[in-house]
Amino acid sequence: MRVNSSFFLSLIPIALILPVHMALAQGMSVQPGMVHSNASAAEPAVNRPMSEGEVKKVDAKAQTITLAHGPIKNLDMPAMTMAFKVKTPALLSKVKVGDKVKFSAEMPNGVMTVVALELR
Repeated sequence: MRVNSSFFLSLIPIALILPVHMALAQGMSVQPGMVHSNASAAEPAVNRPMSEGEVKKVDAKAQTITLAHGPIKNLDMPAMTMAFKVKTPALLSKVKVGDKVKFSAEMPNGVMTVVALELR
C-alpha cells in the first residue's frame, strides 16, 4: 500500500492551529510569547505564590470570576484581565466587584482555575 504524502502534509496546518483553537474555546486569551505552564501542578498549594488582583465580575451561574491581576508566577502569566473558573462556588461568595484580592491559580486539565481566594 502506497502512502500519499500530500495527505500527511495537509494535516500540518490542523496540528498547528488546533492548540490555539482549544485555548480560545476555553476562554483563554492567546498572545504571542505567552506561555501557560502546568509544571507546578504537583506542588502543594502552600508553596504556590499568591497573586494580587481586583474583582471585575462575579458569575455564580457560570462559576467564574473575572480578575484584573498582576503576574501569576507559577503559571508564567503576565498581568492582564481575564475570567477564571473557580474550584468551588463558595469562593465566589467571599467577594464582590471592586474587591482587592489575593488568589492562587492553577491550570488543571488546561483550564485556568482559582483554587484559593482571600480579601486583601
